[in-house]
Amino acid sequence: MFPPFPQSQAFKLCLQMVDELDCGNLVLEQLTEPSSERSGQGIMLGAAVCRTKDGKKVFLKTCSGISKELKRVCEEKDSEEQEIFIPPVVDSLQISSALSKNDKEIHWLTEKITFLKQNRKLLNGKYQNQTQEEKDLCKKRIELCNESLERVYNLYEFWCADGKKHSLKEMCKGKLPPTGTGDCCAPKLLNYAFKHNMAVLSMAETFYGAQNTKKEQGKLYSPCDERCGLILPFMLGLNILYQDSSIVVVNKQSGLLSVPGRGPLKQDCIVNRLKRLFPDCIEQPSVHRLDMETSGLMVLALTAEAHRELNRQFENRIVQKEYVALIDGVKTEPKTGTMELYFRVDIDNRPHQIWDRENGKNAVTEWKLLGEETYIDPEGKKKKCTRVRFIPHTGRTHQLRLAASDPHGFGIPIIGDTLYGTCKPGERLMLHAKKLSFIHPVTQEPMSFTCESDF
Repeated sequence: MFPPFPQSQAFKLCLQMVDELDCGNLVLEQLTEPSSERSGQGIMLGAAVCRTKDGKKVFLKTCSGISKELKRVCEEKDSEEQEIFIPPVVDSLQISSALSKNDKEIHWLTEKITFLKQNRKLLNGKYQNQTQEEKDLCKKRIELCNESLERVYNLYEFWCADGKKHSLKEMCKGKLPPTGTGDCCAPKLLNYAFKHNMAVLSMAETFYGAQNTKKEQGKLYSPCDERCGLILPFMLGLNILYQDSSIVVVNKQSGLLSVPGRGPLKQDCIVNRLKRLFPDCIEQPSVHRLDMETSGLMVLALTAEAHRELNRQFENRIVQKEYVALIDGVKTEPKTGTMELYFRVDIDNRPHQIWDRENGKNAVTEWKLLGEETYIDPEGKKKKCTRVRFIPHTGRTHQLRLAASDPHGFGIPIIGDTLYGTCKPGERLMLHAKKLSFIHPVTQEPMSFTCESDF
């Protein structure tokens, strides 16, 4: 995944940790019984530069996994900058206890399965097919392993950017995550920082150990896709696809406001979550917005200079956007086209927009039919729908929802549209901002991002 914070300051700490491990000032203390299988594999080192509420800098340092913990051999001299070594989120003894219930039976099953496999006759250099007994034993072993993993993951809770503690089960929406999820450097560092109300200024990781086909000692690495990519967006409250000193690009989730609304219940939004993670950014970082129910790409400005330049690009229609949607019915012809519609707000039924050829603002939308699909709703019912690509050339309120639903457009609403169609419990608006292209406000380099929908 893309590193959610600047890396340079923290990477210097990582390289210092490598040097100190080599010279013996730091050690990796073994917390569990050494594993012969993992001997010599190396380990990830992670660091974060943080700022406390009272403005003091803190250096957080950790290593990956649950088997080892970083320790300093001799204390450093007093400094205004505090060094803290972060242990595993869950103690290894708790994990061993959670695994012990099924451990003996799993080992017995493994031995039995291995014996049966070895006694299968070889045919043309290959083992014959599994017997039913072996299949049943393999199934039982999988069930017990999953039961043990679930018991382990029930132990994991993380402090998140919202100031609350959330379970790993909640983060993974009840599904079993890959083994080792939560034991990487990044979630350990963020868990500690968020628990103690620290702002993360920089975070980075490197590898320590003998070079292998995947990792090289002293090289800069981002949080992993497989595990960190699963839980870090939840911990951060934002799925950050790109960030530098001027801008941040995020994949907004459906159901979250882009900017604050009126009243205390409508303050949770992309803008406020961004300001929570990047407290030095400008007061109003938004330059465009997506409807609460729409997901997809948004760019935000961290500086006044970037904000002015991005605003100019949106006003002059330099920014290019592309959306994908599922409309609630079948449309086959024509395959492509451009529509110009006219809408204004319905003053008696805000925020609805209504057709008004005389007083409405024009909304120009290019579109292409991508094909017919089968949609399964939250109740498990199937129906036919059509996938559509929309390219808006103007930025009117509810432009694409109206292009689909209004009789002057397709006359077929987008699935899950609470304003212009129907939305069943547990359903979302099937509209996603898939592509976003603009000129970087500082470097003037062309920037283009693509983020596939989850439908």
